[in-house]
Amino acid sequence: MAITYKWYIPQMNAHIEYDGQDNVIYTVHYTYTGSEESGGMTYSDTTIGTQDYTYVSGDPFVPYENTEAFEAVVIGWLEGSLDVSAMQASIAANIQSQITPVNEDLYFTWMMPTPVPTSDVEEEE
Repeated sequence: MAITYKWYIPQMNAHIEYDGQDNVIYTVHYTYTGSEESGGMTYSDTTIGTQDYTYVSGDPFVPYENTEAFEAVVIGWLEGSLDVSAMQASIAANIQSQITPVNEDLYFTWMMPTPVPTSDVEEEE
């Protein structure tokens, strides 16, 4: 099955007023997640980051709106300024290593605490 990618924009930092414009965004915080179903399981990986922007006087300005349409504008900014192909390749590789692991974690058993079964613990009255 193919990997499904999704943007999430939890926050944007904005100047209240800058160069005669209101709510001028200068940093976008993002999460970019890829997920894939395989063998009845869902595997996923995420890239988290921030991207800075600078408004230059005279450039086209899109005023902030708390709408899905404006979210699409911000996602367009991210896709235009980030290497999305590299992000997707990294996410895909990490998902593939979850589906078909090539590494494992090994431990010295004497260094790990032994959990006490709950049935062996006496209850206080």
